[in-house]
Amino acid sequence: MPHNKIADRKGHQGWMKEEGPYFIFPGGGTMFPDGAASYIEKLGQYIPVTGGTLRTALDMGCGVASFGGSMLKEGILTLSFAPRDSHKAQIQFVLERGIPAFVLMLGTRRLPFPAFAFDLIHCSRCLIPFTAYNATYFVEVDRLLRPGGYLVISGPPVQWPKQDKEWTDLQAVARALCYELIAVDGNTAIWKKPDGDSCLPNQNEFGLELCDGSNDPSNAWYFKLKKCVTKTSSVNGEYAIGTIPKWPDRLTTAPSRALVMKNGIDLFEADTRRWARRVAYYKNTLNVKLGTPAIRNVMDMNAFFGGFAAALKSDPVWVMNVVPARKPLTLDVIYDRGLIGVYHDWCEPFSTYPRTYDLIHVAGIESLIKLPGSSKSRCNLVDLMVEIDRMLRPEGTVVIRDSPEVIEKVARIAHAVRWSATINDKEPESHGRENILAATKTFWQPTSSSS
Repeated sequence: MPHNKIADRKGHQGWMKEEGPYFIFPGGGTMFPDGAASYIEKLGQYIPVTGGTLRTALDMGCGVASFGGSMLKEGILTLSFAPRDSHKAQIQFVLERGIPAFVLMLGTRRLPFPAFAFDLIHCSRCLIPFTAYNATYFVEVDRLLRPGGYLVISGPPVQWPKQDKEWTDLQAVARALCYELIAVDGNTAIWKKPDGDSCLPNQNEFGLELCDGSNDPSNAWYFKLKKCVTKTSSVNGEYAIGTIPKWPDRLTTAPSRALVMKNGIDLFEADTRRWARRVAYYKNTLNVKLGTPAIRNVMDMNAFFGGFAAALKSDPVWVMNVVPARKPLTLDVIYDRGLIGVYHDWCEPFSTYPRTYDLIHVAGIESLIKLPGSSKSRCNLVDLMVEIDRMLRPEGTVVIRDSPEVIEKVARIAHAVRWSATINDKEPESHGRENILAATKTFWQPTSSSS
């Protein structure tokens, strides 16, 4: 860690061995005095934690992500986020634990996720003022929460001393959106979102209205927060809890939101088969360590339908599926499959700490820097390769596939950043004109020059 504050503040959760400091998480955070596992067991009394009904979760202000880590054993994939705050590098700490996370805060723009992505949204002492600014932050949570999904808020202001008004307002905005209050257990409140369009427009003290449908609710890259409530009918398809298959069946079932694309179902099924072949080739021929304990944090920089991640379903990994912001917005399909990811523009840095991913994969790297429908580049391939190097852990793996001409350029840059790289033929079943670069980031230090 570049700072020692996390060790100072979380030191009660650490202990020493001969090999060095190890961390244990007996409390799992201030709100889990009996441990995160016990807390999740309590939630299981009110919501279907087990059985595959819930799969994708968002943990806001996650701390060291004990909630997300404990949910993994329940088959629930939690994307955790927090800003860089007084605890400094907590998200880096989370990624070292092998838990999905990145640096993010709820401010003036939509979070980089599609509408109705998460089956469960969780806040434990996240200190987000949900009712401020005419409940704008609660409205953003509502945009992200799948119909029939669950919202859990623990800690302030839920039955918290001297925060009676904020707690009263929180209940009022939930009622205005027709959320069902399932339980208030101590300082934990659990709501269920309605399956259909909420009961607005009703008279309410927050001035909430339904959005008019002029903006795509899944458009979330540099998109300002809206003060209107997203209608479920504004998004095509069936995506409510209870209408989508349970996990793991939903991974391979073509989501109805894929239908919005021309021949979407056929594209989905072909993409699934294609990536099953490709990943098998990676494992058998390229020796990229997939399926071994060496690989845990994985990123797919050009995910489309998430076929690469789906092909890794039996591996002990999680995949950050990135859908480039200037390409078709297919991230909703990825979430409907029970996978996680974000929107991002690869002409900008990705919001993570250095050296946090074990394997980074990209198909069509040059398309990430090109203007749509043009041969002109918006940014530099060298800069993108350096960003990949920043995110990649030493001795981590990169797999890049593109045309032979692009792979030649990539190989020259790989040599310059001191990756150990080989260029490989595509898998025999592929009919595309591609080569594959497989590289390892090496340990190295600058050496002084005699000149």
